[in-house]
Amino acid sequence: MLHIHNGDSSAGTLKMSDVAGEHLPFRETLMTGPTPQGLSLAEWRSVRARYLAVDDGTDEEKCRQDLADQDEALRRFRDHEEVVLWFEHDLFCQVNLIYLLTWFHEQPPSGAKLSLVCFNQFLGPMSPEQMATLFDKRHEVTAAEFQVAAAAWRAYRSPDPEDIEGLLGEDTSAMPYLRDAMFRHLARFPSTRNGLGRAENRALQLIADGRTTFKSLFPAFCSAESEYGIGDLGLWDDLKRMGQAEEPLIVISGLDDWRQPSRSDSFLNASFELTEMGREVLAGRSDFIEVNSIDLWLGGAHLTADDLWRWDEQNRKLIRA
Repeated sequence: MLHIHNGDSSAGTLKMSDVAGEHLPFRETLMTGPTPQGLSLAEWRSVRARYLAVDDGTDEEKCRQDLADQDEALRRFRDHEEVVLWFEHDLFCQVNLIYLLTWFHEQPPSGAKLSLVCFNQFLGPMSPEQMATLFDKRHEVTAAEFQVAAAAWRAYRSPDPEDIEGLLGEDTSAMPYLRDAMFRHLARFPSTRNGLGRAENRALQLIADGRTTFKSLFPAFCSAESEYGIGDLGLWDDLKRMGQAEEPLIVISGLDDWRQPSRSDSFLNASFELTEMGREVLAGRSDFIEVNSIDLWLGGAHLTADDLWRWDEQNRKLIRA
């Protein structure tokens, strides 16, 4: 039996239980960086490796090889009678899950049974015994789940984010946590109010409220926005974007060089202070994009000054700017 986990934490926990099988952590962050359509496998790995290398300061070729090794480990699923996917309800997990379900559905038929454990509770804080109780609640992936996942993955990768709104107009009940996750994704698009996405606005507000060190900001952010599933590196990326803008919203201090690679973990010692522009944007009196422009990938949508979509928070609707 092969257990595929959305990261190392749950894999390590289940290993300590009495549930038998091999464990494969899925180490991708498909909710961040470009996921464009129409690429060959080699092109896809190159695009993702380029992003991941810049994101954490590692070598691009190493990232490409890591992705190839992960694909090879996935292809060995045929060596097992059953494959169990362990995923959660948050956006991070749901995006990785629709990718994997689509990937498995596209593989040639095999004798392996594909099962899913997916609940609206986080696996990381569980004890091995608690996590093991979920094993008997797994179910075999249905045709409806494969169909919804494939449609969602196409919409997520589309250059036109209105395809996601189209998906949300359809029946996605086969994947009960997908709908809310996709709305959370759309809320990452720049707000019509001030040009920042929901997560960035939340981080900025928490800093304004006194969470001025990363060690105090991160747990407060996770508590407020747990259903994004954003890790410390993901939050740090948002903070860097606001701090290194031409008209920065925050001043980042406490580091010798806050632009150094994220893998150094030195950002954990960072502290933050709102600039005057940060206060203006937070209050909705200025717009982050109007003063700084934009070059940002959200799924398959590449947001630039010439191709910009904004999120109308009040009406929960995308607007083409």
